[in-house]
Amino acid sequence: MTDSAWIDAALIAARPQAVGALLRYFRDLDTAEEAFQDACLRALKTWPQNGPPRDPAAWLIFVGRNAALDAVRRRAKQQPLPDEAALSDLDDAEASVAERLDGADYRDDILRLLFVCANPALPAAHQIALALRIVSGLTVAQIARAFLVGERAMEQRITRAKARIAAAEVPFEAPGAVERSERLAAVAAMVYLIFNEGYSAAGGDEAARRAPLCDEAIRLARLLLRLFPAEPEIMGLAALMLLQHARTAARFDAEGELVLLEDQDRDLWNRERIAEGLALIDKAMRHRRTGPYQVQAAIAALHARAVRPEDTDWLQIDLLYASLEQMTPSPVVTLNRAVAVAKVAGPAAALALIEPLAPALAGYFHFFGLKGGLLLQLGRTAEARVAFDQAIALARTAAEASHIRAHLDRLTMTGESQPAR
Repeated sequence: MTDSAWIDAALIAARPQAVGALLRYFRDLDTAEEAFQDACLRALKTWPQNGPPRDPAAWLIFVGRNAALDAVRRRAKQQPLPDEAALSDLDDAEASVAERLDGADYRDDILRLLFVCANPALPAAHQIALALRIVSGLTVAQIARAFLVGERAMEQRITRAKARIAAAEVPFEAPGAVERSERLAAVAAMVYLIFNEGYSAAGGDEAARRAPLCDEAIRLARLLLRLFPAEPEIMGLAALMLLQHARTAARFDAEGELVLLEDQDRDLWNRERIAEGLALIDKAMRHRRTGPYQVQAAIAALHARAVRPEDTDWLQIDLLYASLEQMTPSPVVTLNRAVAVAKVAGPAAALALIEPLAPALAGYFHFFGLKGGLLLQLGRTAEARVAFDQAIALARTAAEASHIRAHLDRLTMTGESQPAR
């Protein structure tokens, strides 16, 4: 791995803990983010020569904190220094910069920060977007994709959230037990979106750089389970991420090309993660309080339990997706269900199911990829080519585009190279 690659991976992995600690010190979003960026710039200059520090997160916290304090001192030359309490709680300045406070309740600065971002003073969508920007360092474009909205709209949403926090003087204090319960759903959504951003990475170096986001999300879910050990939806969330992450090694081939689930080498699936995920979803279902994460985990469990692709219980998967549609109606859920419908009732039934989704998913790569595949199965090759071309235009990664081009190459080889006129 090149210098830039391992440094990038280390910074991504360390960001949540570093930003969480810096925000605890300074109680200000912009100050914490600027301090982390200053520390990253210093790392890019010094780590290639000196090698990685023993604890990158602690190094970034220490350097970022000092950089922020230096900035405060420089500004103090032009204006009176604010009260100490307004700057930071620096009572622990002599203690380890990597220490974890509130161990009895949170055990982690990052988890604390997620609950802080889930403050009901902000709209739910703003809470989640802000947490993804601050905790994970996702770009505005990445967050916009997760929400299926435009980049400009998401940038405005995050800006308004920060402004609202500043104007309302929202406290960056850890909420109590009752507030934690009220904010749990928002925090679970934040954790899953963090996971998805790592899981959606393309193959090769990008997957290696973003894999820490998946590991971090699973770690946070385990911490949530310590806080809420009897909450079946958190069990379902952890199970879902473990079962999905178990397939990581088989999702791309040696050239970084995407491998579909039915074509994956199941010997490469991580059996330890699968076992943990299956145990968690089985335990969650015994509570008989089914929720969306449990249903999605149950779907992933059916894939994990199938020794061969042809052993997959597609009828049960279709029924689970139908249940999920009732719980959380969404065009993406219906699109996913269509894959199971195609297996159970054929491509014509699946195509009829997704056609009404066209307006809502006009900018969604997977809609056109699936539509093209269904049309191809029905022998409507000219229409399939049009759908595949639209999918390529919307592809977010080279792996996605390459996968669709493979379909187009097969069309060309069969002589169906011209769309109908």
